[in-house]
Amino acid sequence: MCFSPEGDLVGGIVVIAIGIDACLHLRQRYEYVAIAALPIVLGLHQLDEALVWWWLQGHVTHGVGVAAMWTYLLFALVVLPSLVPLMVLFFTPPSTYRWRLVPFVVLGFSVSIILLEAMLVGRPQVRLGAYHLAYTIGLRHGVLIIGLYIVATCGPMLASGFRPMVWFGAVNIVAAVVLALLVADGLTSLWCFYAALVSGAVALHLRYSHPRTRRTPLAGSPSGSAVEPTTLG
Repeated sequence: MCFSPEGDLVGGIVVIAIGIDACLHLRQRYEYVAIAALPIVLGLHQLDEALVWWWLQGHVTHGVGVAAMWTYLLFALVVLPSLVPLMVLFFTPPSTYRWRLVPFVVLGFSVSIILLEAMLVGRPQVRLGAYHLAYTIGLRHGVLIIGLYIVATCGPMLASGFRPMVWFGAVNIVAAVVLALLVADGLTSLWCFYAALVSGAVALHLRYSHPRTRRTPLAGSPSGSAVEPTTLG
């Protein structure tokens, strides 16, 4: 069932349920809405990939399969590199941390444009691999662009100062590097699945943590100046 249409289906449903539950238990911590809702978006992304599996296995029509493939790739390669840095930027309060995130936002949009152009020119394709789907978009300098993609999506979390998000970014960057070395053509499929599961873990943290002081002054900063997000619970 792992890394199969059934795996995407069950994993997507579970992650969506976790995200919905986290959103229902924010306990007025509205600054965490984006973090809590991220599993919902990534879970829907996995449900879409189940359609790609079924297309390649001959269970759905060509038109449905191609649409599902484009939807999956557009979100994974074009939306995520821009969405994640923006999400972290808007979440982070005005402080010395926020300026660190601006380069990641610029990098994310640049990666999105490069990957979108590659998709439009290179005619994306997908095939069944060993326990994953192998996507190709005709990307030149793929190693460099993949590296920049990982920096754009994981780097802002490491720089956010919010402990659960830092862990989320650290775990995902390690997973992305390992998967890229093991199955380069399966990175898009496997890492997105893994990211969805890890985002569910972050949402569970928010679900079971208790509200406390959400911001504490940075060591050595003047009173009332730069502040740092702290973990809850």
